[in-house]
Amino acid sequence: MTTIYLVRHAEAEGNLYRIAHGQYDGLITDRGYRQIEVLRRRFEDVHIDAVYSSDLFRARTTAKAIYEAKGLPLHLEPAFREIHMGIWEGRIWQELNTNYEQEMYCFNRQLDKFSIEGGETCQQVLDRFLPALERVAKAHDGETIAIFSHGAALRMVIGVLSGLSLAEVGESPHGDNTAVALVEYEDGKFTVQYFNDNSHQVEAGLSTFAKQSWWRDKRMMSGGQYYRPMDEETAKKFAVPEGGHQFAVWFEDRAVGAVQLLPEKDPTVGWIGYYYLAEDMRGRNYGVPPLGQAVMYYRERGIDRLRLECSDEHARGFFAHYGFKPLEGNVMEKYIGYGE
Repeated sequence: MTTIYLVRHAEAEGNLYRIAHGQYDGLITDRGYRQIEVLRRRFEDVHIDAVYSSDLFRARTTAKAIYEAKGLPLHLEPAFREIHMGIWEGRIWQELNTNYEQEMYCFNRQLDKFSIEGGETCQQVLDRFLPALERVAKAHDGETIAIFSHGAALRMVIGVLSGLSLAEVGESPHGDNTAVALVEYEDGKFTVQYFNDNSHQVEAGLSTFAKQSWWRDKRMMSGGQYYRPMDEETAKKFAVPEGGHQFAVWFEDRAVGAVQLLPEKDPTVGWIGYYYLAEDMRGRNYGVPPLGQAVMYYRERGIDRLRLECSDEHARGFFAHYGFKPLEGNVMEKYIGYGE
């Protein structure tokens, strides 16, 4: 018999910024790295013989909780990747909720019917994942292994291994970041012992789901936040300085914030020139997702450092919480590259 721990990656940029990151190679967040340490402690006394992972950054980085801690090599397996989301990749969930309502319903509730231009079907995910899972299980007969993968892919795989059809998987819950499933393989059959165990993060106060509500919604939808190019009225309303790349933050039917990026200030560093959110929207996590737009804007241009200048202590605390470190004076910097 082979004992298999299936583990979802720690909190990544797509989870925090509410962006569809199927096979887009997003990074782990600051909270995600704390989750990885909690995961390491969970498996501290668990014997593991081998560790496998999706080759995407967020999965293979989370795998360090076990393979580095136990001095094991990491085996990368592209078959354990997240579903490819085609034209959805890199787009915010609210936009997809609005413009692809039926497809979003299928993605969450009728997985057998999900299809999007340029992406994989759920059956195609199973067709690559399950044979690789069986191959790895057979190669480690009598041993215990850990496999690191992704939320949507694991929901499908664990659901089907539990005896559900793809249509029925749509009624099963999503798994939190670093949620653990225990599966046994013997005589050509997989048996799911438990799944979606996030107790280690709940006890540590680091559960991603505890900070979000979309997974409680029957439609599994995010809030109503989205972005538009800056218009003159919004720029005047929020006193946005001239120049740079600007976009407005909208919630439902009104503009609630504004962001200015200054790509011309320094070709090697991304600068946030202005970052504003209406007072009645603060303290409700609506100030966080616009950071994702800044990160992706500059990363697409080959820039791996993001800076801003901020003298307000409250605002500095906000940016520090999301990875910005103090430099000289009032300047703060966040690393957005793929290094350590």
